[in-house]
Formats: sequence, C-alpha cells, structure tokens
Amino acid sequence: MGSHFAGLEETLGVLPGLLFCKMLRFLKRPLVVTADINLNLVALTSLGLLTRLWQLSYPRAVVFDEVYYGQYISFYMKRVFFLDDSGPPFGHMLLALGGYLGGFDGNFLWNRIGAEYSSNVPVWSLRLLPALAGALSVPMAYQIVLELHFSHCAAMGAALLMLIENALLTQSRLMLLESLLIFFNLLAVLSYLKFFNSQRHSPFSLQWWLWLMLTGVSCSCAVGIKYMGIFTYLLVLSIAAVHAWNLIGDQTLSNIRVLSHVMARAVALLIIPVFLYLLFFYVHLMLLYRSGPHDQIMSSAFQASLEGGLARITQGQPLEVAFGSQVTLRSVFGKPLPCWLHSHKNTYPMIYENGRGSSHQQQVTCYPFKDINNWWIVKDPGRHQLVVNNPPRPVRHGDIIQLVHGMTTRLLNTHDVAAPLSPHSQEVSCYIDYNISMPAQNLWKVDIVNRESSRDTWKTILSEVRFVHVNTSAVLKLSGAHLPDWGFRQLEVVGEKSRGHHESMVWNVEEHRYGKSQEQKERELELHLPTQVDISRNLSFMARFSELQWKMLTLKNEDSEHKYSSTPLEWVTLDTNIAYWLHPRTSAQIHLLGNIVIWTSASLATVAYTLLFFWYLLRRRRSICDLPEDAWSHWVLAGALCTGGWALNYLPFFLMERMLFLYHYLPALTFQILLLPIVLQHISDHLCRSQLQKNVFSALVVAWYSSACHVSNMLRPLTYGDTSLSPVELRALRWKDSWDILIRNY
Repeated sequence: MGSHFAGLEETLGVLPGLLFCKMLRFLKRPLVVTADINLNLVALTSLGLLTRLWQLSYPRAVVFDEVYYGQYISFYMKRVFFLDDSGPPFGHMLLALGGYLGGFDGNFLWNRIGAEYSSNVPVWSLRLLPALAGALSVPMAYQIVLELHFSHCAAMGAALLMLIENALLTQSRLMLLESLLIFFNLLAVLSYLKFFNSQRHSPFSLQWWLWLMLTGVSCSCAVGIKYMGIFTYLLVLSIAAVHAWNLIGDQTLSNIRVLSHVMARAVALLIIPVFLYLLFFYVHLMLLYRSGPHDQIMSSAFQASLEGGLARITQGQPLEVAFGSQVTLRSVFGKPLPCWLHSHKNTYPMIYENGRGSSHQQQVTCYPFKDINNWWIVKDPGRHQLVVNNPPRPVRHGDIIQLVHGMTTRLLNTHDVAAPLSPHSQEVSCYIDYNISMPAQNLWKVDIVNRESSRDTWKTILSEVRFVHVNTSAVLKLSGAHLPDWGFRQLEVVGEKSRGHHESMVWNVEEHRYGKSQEQKERELELHLPTQVDISRNLSFMARFSELQWKMLTLKNEDSEHKYSSTPLEWVTLDTNIAYWLHPRTSAQIHLLGNIVIWTSASLATVAYTLLFFWYLLRRRRSICDLPEDAWSHWVLAGALCTGGWALNYLPFFLMERMLFLYHYLPALTFQILLLPIVLQHISDHLCRSQLQKNVFSALVVAWYSSACHVSNMLRPLTYGDTSLSPVELRALRWKDSWDILIRNY
C-alpha cells in the first residue's frame, strides 16, 4: 500500500512540469483562428444597407400610409388602446419599437400626407426597421437560391434583382409594413430550406433544431405583421407536410424515429407559431391599457378593463343586478353603431308616411350617445317599490321583470302592432294608458345567454342577456334601421318573434347603481350622479384576445374609392402606380413604381417554369427523363416554393372584397424574382445544347440585366424623391398612359 502512495506522489509531482512544458510549446506557436467568410454575402449586405439607409430621413414629411401607421405609433407611445382591422399587432409594435428607440413621445398630429415632421419626431429611427428588413432581404435571396442547390451565379442574380427593384426599394425606405412582411417570409423559407438540407446529414442536431424552430418563429412573425403572412405560412406547412409524409414511408427509420420527426415538426410549425401569435396580442394589450378613441367598438366588459373612459365611469359598480337596480342597457351587436336602449317623451306618429297606423305610444329607440334617458329601473312586477332592498335581492336567469324608464317612469312594452320600419316585427314602446282597450303588456323574462347554470345571477357588464316578452314570446331586438326625423334619426328597436338567436337580440348592463329614492324627483337627481361603489372587475387575457381578434376579422370599414386603388390584373402588367409624396415647392416626388423590365421578366419566368414543369412531367410519365433525379428534385422544390409562393400570395386577392393597392403584390413579386434566375440557369444548363448557344444566351442575359439596371437608374428620382425634374423629364418617364406622374403647372 505504501508503494502505491509513493507512486501517486511522484506522478503528482511530475504533472506541473509537464503542463509548464506544454504551455511553453503553445506560446511558441502563433494563435490562429480560421473563419469562412462569403464575400458575396458581405458585399450584398453592404449594398442592401447602402441603398436602403442612404438619406433615410428624407423626405422629412409624412409619406402616404405613414399617416396611417404613425397614428398607431403615437397610441403605443401614449399607451392608448386602438383597433386596426388591417392585421395583427406585431408589425405595429416593430414600428413603435423604432419610435421608442429614437425617443419619440407620440406628440405629432398625423392628419395629412405631406405634413412636415416636427423636431421631436425621430424620422430616421421610425423608418430604420423597415429599411433594415429590406436590406437584409437582399442577402437572404442569395442564400435561398443556394439552398435550393443552384449556382452562385443564379443566387447573385436573384439578390441583385432584389437590390435594384424600385418598388421594393421605395417600400423599404418608409415607415410601412411590406418590407417587414417580405423579410419574415424569406426568413421562413430560408430557415426551412436549411433545416431540410441538414436533415440528410445531421437530424436532431443543434443546427437542425435551430433552423426548424426559426422556421416556426418566422412564420408566426409574418402572420403577426399582416394577415397576408398566412399565405407563406401555408406554403411552408404544405411543403413540410409532403416531406414528413415521405419520412413516414422511409422503411430505414424506426417507428420511434418517425414519431420523433413528426412531433418535432408539429411543435415547431404548429404549437410555437400559435403561442407566439398569442404572445403578440398579450404584449399589445399589456402596452395599451388606457382608454382611447376606438373603445366604442368593443364590448362594455372590454372597455371597463381599460384605464379611464368607461372604466372611470363603471369602476366599483355593484356586480349583481337586483330588483330596484338602475341600469343602462347596451346592445352587444354594436352595428351599425354602438348604442343604448333609450326612450323619451315623444310618441310614435299616429299615421306613418305609408299610411300605416301606430299605437301612438312613447318611443323606444337605441341611442348611440350617453344620455340621461338611457337609464332604466329593474322592477319586481309583484311590488311597487323602485329601490333596492337591504340586503339586495339579485335578479336571476328566468326571472320575470319590468323595465321602468327612469325619467318618465313608463314601462317597457311591446304588443301586436307593426314596428315603424320593420312591419314583420312588433313595435316596442313605453306604455301610455289611453283607455282604448289596449292593455299594458310589460312583462319580460330575463334570459342570460352566457350563463353557466340555470340559477345564474344577472351580472353587470359580464352577463349577455335577452329579454323575452311574456305575452307574445317576442325578443327585444335592435333592427339597426334609422328612424325618420320624427324619431330623431335614432335606431329602431323591435320585438322579434323569430326563434333564431342573433347578437342584435343581446344586451348587457353597462352602468349600474342600486336605487335608493322612491320619489321621482329625488330619483331623477340620483340618476344624474355617478356610481361610486368600489368592486374591481377584470377580463381574462383570452377573453380580451378573443373579442379583439373577432372584431379585427369582422369589422368592415366603409371604404370610399381611392385614387390609387387598383385591381390584381393591373399589378402583373404594372399598369398602375401610387404617388406617395410631392415636394411642396419643387417637382421632386416619390412614387411606388416597379422596374418594368424585372416585373415583365418575372411574369415570363413563371409562365416558362409552369410550361417546362408540365412538359417534363408528361415526358416522365412516358418514362423519358430529361433531367437527372437530383436536378429534377431541385427543380420541383424550387417551383413549389417560388411558383407556389407567388400563386398563394397573389391569387387570393381576386376573392377579396376590399380596397387593393399595388404594394399588396410585392410579397408575390419577391417569389417571382427568386424564380427568375433559376429559370435562366435551367435554360443555360439543360436547353442550350452547344457551347455557342450557351455563350449567346449568356450575352443575352447580360444585356437583359443591363437594361434592368438602366431602368432602375432612370426611375431613381421617383424612388428617392431627391431630384427635381423638369416637366419634360417627368413626361419622358411616363412610359404608360395609366401612370400618374405629377407635373406642376407653373
């Protein structure tokens, strides 16, 4: 045992010497770090940054849709809630991030295009993120073509076309969302291709997981910027599904291995995008916690969750509606306007203009403004008192009530008399006893639509309630029609006997207090006072998200005709443009105008690819393989991504009933630009049979690209807007009669 210890001590004594010798040898040699740098990528990135960031603060004025997005940036800076039906909030938040980094305080009146920015607006910072996205799209185009296994020459061609395309350049230099959308579209495609290519040699490696997860994140970001991002997401999902299906059929993989592949793709491409999409809304709603100008569109519960506005009015209201409660009843439907059940002393005319008669009872309408005549008292039909007992006796689902108009003390009534504008429905009135054998019919059953049990209590703001007339089974409903002048253009309320359920039949209590005064004069004074009891009430995130998402998808703006709106057919042929900005004193101007050489060539390349694909497919059916299997698989994948990406980002616009503009075509155009050099390389490699043909074709490609550069340079003054052109020069740039080039008359 002693000898063993002695040997160990000897070894430990030698170790420091050995380490010292190794360190001396290490210090004698130079420390060398090697790295592979793709100079093509460096050059393309530098050119992209140069073209997008050069004079980014010019013009220092509101350019076209900056007037639209700038308002939302100001709302973010001030934490004010807003609703934009054009898309989810992630893109708006990215623009607001630029404002935040630049120290923008939100104080600018975005009221017109061309307005000069004040000194507190960090124009460069606000336009920075779209410009960076546009710049980085150039090297990404290069990498995508390489990942599709085409040559560096083709990849450089795609990137350079992205670099000089005038419409893409213009759009990325302004505070707009299209360049951000295109960036995440391309990032999703590039990430999936890198994941797919790493699948062959290193599945489940760190790199494999990184690209797979980044694919899902990019897809979610694209959808989060604009709903149009769903098209590229569907494209990636479809291709991933085909590849997963092929994996399932791979007999060399075990069942566990196949299941692991499928689960990994499901998590990355389905679960993560959904989680991130919810996260965008969570951050959006967390930032915008203050009441704003769009509150009226949302439900009472949503409004009450915001600081100020309705929350200030309703904070601390009693939660449970009781017999004797004083309430305002808001229509949940909110169309054509948010409004409250209302009555006033005026009566329906005895004879309408069409000769029909009415009951001449007191009018009941839905009024789109806060008003003292919106207050009603929930009365127990078996008692005369109009105050709340101590303790309060809550109203439950199925209870029979009467609704007493607070200011006139008349009871809500309906009967078998045709409504003023909806003769198939019953008139709703506040009953006046004319002693003409028309008895009161003023009993209503409370039907809580969103109840959890048959004995649910009627809750302020939270409960959605239908009022079912006891005598006729008619349901109190907002018809939405505007009454004539005798009804002060207010909205018609009717009794509807239809058994169907509709939002227009649903009401909720918005303002609520416990009535304390039995005398009418004292009660009128009470109705004018604000509510004061303190009970907090908050909606869950999922409830707020669901409502906001539904409003964004269903809200329809009454779009008027716009001078620069266009149709999808006009985009392909570039028969339209958009005048973005005109200098207030000179003829300098910015236009969204594409490079006509690139647009035409890209469309021809798409047609050429489609024809060649079906020709090869037909010949392969006859067992004639013009392309080797590797070349064929690369050709098919390129077409699926590029032609499929173009079709999915373009064709759906033919089905959309909304105002469309040229910039809606830009995401589809980027996929065509990726396809163009791929088709050119294919023609050179597989269709040019001799070296002479290849040389001639290469010369034609060089001439074609030179013409695209020439056109890009000619349109440069309209892209950057930094050059004042003479009327003659401007007319020379009007290559199509449909182009609206602005020419001043001096």
